[in-house]
Amino acid sequence: MTFPITNIALVMAALGSGLLAGVYFAFSTFIMQAFARLPVDQGIAAMQSINTTIVRSPFIVLFLLTAALSVFIAVMAIVYWRGSISVLMLTGAALYLVASFLSTMVFNVPLNDALDKLDGRSVESAQVWSTYLADWTRWNHVRTAASLLGACAFVRALF
Repeated sequence: MTFPITNIALVMAALGSGLLAGVYFAFSTFIMQAFARLPVDQGIAAMQSINTTIVRSPFIVLFLLTAALSVFIAVMAIVYWRGSISVLMLTGAALYLVASFLSTMVFNVPLNDALDKLDGRSVESAQVWSTYLADWTRWNHVRTAASLLGACAFVRALF
């Protein structure tokens, strides 16, 4: 059993992680593949547009809120240690914070920043785009799995 505020945080973090896993899953399974089928300049332009739009969308609120909730949950797990429940809480928080949030900041965002500086009509754009698609999608798979597993750990901690 955990405190009511912790239970609310667990529910919200589970929903946030689950929603983010769905977004990442869509990118991993069909969006990036669809962009790869476009002419290079169009694929790059589409991803550049997403990169600009996403930071001004509700996605970023959910992304940051879930991180904050994960920190809160981790602190509560440590301060009010409850054995296996705390382990599940820490597992969910670590999965989201390290494998989803941190990997985004360390890998996906720098790839996006580099892509944003690229002119899709330049000679080197085809090679950069090909590498970007592979690297970005690989790290997106990590975010997908981590967010989903984090959501599962948060839900399991509730029961």
